[in-house]
Amino acid sequence: MLKLLSRNSKFLIPNTKTYNLSNTIRMSSTYTLLKDFTYPKTQKAITINKTGGPEVLEYSDIATPSLEELKPNEFIVQIKYTGVNLIETYFRKGIYPVPLPYTLGREASGQIIAKGADVTKFNLKDTALFFKPGSFSQYVKLDTISDKIVNVGTNVSDEKLQKYTAGFLQGLTVLTFVEEAYKVKKGDYILSYAAAGGVGLIFNQVLKLLGANVIAVASTEEKLKLAVENGAKYTVLFDDPDFVNKIKFFTPNGEGVEAVFDSIGKDTFEKSLEAVKRKGTIVSYGNATGPVDPLVINRLSPKNVKILRPQLFGYITTPEEFEYYSEKLLKLISDDLVKINIFKIFDMKDYREATELMEARKTTGKILLKVPQ
Repeated sequence: MLKLLSRNSKFLIPNTKTYNLSNTIRMSSTYTLLKDFTYPKTQKAITINKTGGPEVLEYSDIATPSLEELKPNEFIVQIKYTGVNLIETYFRKGIYPVPLPYTLGREASGQIIAKGADVTKFNLKDTALFFKPGSFSQYVKLDTISDKIVNVGTNVSDEKLQKYTAGFLQGLTVLTFVEEAYKVKKGDYILSYAAAGGVGLIFNQVLKLLGANVIAVASTEEKLKLAVENGAKYTVLFDDPDFVNKIKFFTPNGEGVEAVFDSIGKDTFEKSLEAVKRKGTIVSYGNATGPVDPLVINRLSPKNVKILRPQLFGYITTPEEFEYYSEKLLKLISDDLVKINIFKIFDMKDYREATELMEARKTTGKILLKVPQ
């Protein structure tokens, strides 16, 4: 059984009672360490000391989380897999400012090797799936009160763990967006950019499950073919000179699409505004080609267009929200209703090669990093 752990001092466990944790945070030297485990003082990590291109990435030695400073409600995970996302490039480029030096990474999975005295719903050797800044590293400290964690137990296969890790952030993004950013309805025509990327391939599958007609956009015919294999009904090349007219041709009476999910940003916003129908919705959620230029809001008036700039964590803030969407996602993956396409698993030290391929649009699906044990 999957166990969910979220915010507001609650353990969220399906089909059982909800347990409350103490709100008191104490410093303590009392902890339990996995038997015969040698815990190092330093670890390998992917870090940046300045903003810029891939050349600023460093494979560094940094300190591990201190066992002596472990609080009763905290535990330490030895990371096995960590997911690669475009947001790491935004931190690296300075689009989203972060304090420097900074350790990259947002989502990961691994085994619990040490825990504080008050951690009772997680055991040593359990595998945790979680969100945590700084997860391009070998070890990370998690807080049972504030961090978002799923306990997948001790018997999860390596293949399943790869799928869970690869689909976690991107899958939750898709599920929250199709339910809350724009409530997708059966028969809707939906325009989806980067349709052969990690998020895009999940979008194709989920939108098809909801009965929508997916118009997929990608940079090559090969990628468009992959999008169709994963649920897209219509396709358009990213650089097609007749882009908007082709999209409208696919829709009833040439009116345009009910909604656009746009992860590209600067280079596609104007096309999205043209392609969306009257009273349609544009969901802009990425900056692959740079941030969208400032918008004069009156431009939305002629078609009464709605526009959003959502981010995942605004939809999974409460324990109930995180539990609902996490359970839904992992069940879809476990039941093979949503297939997670893993492009390649790189060793963590080779992250620069991985991100260069991704930024050059030479990848499909999701990239994982395998962390040295």
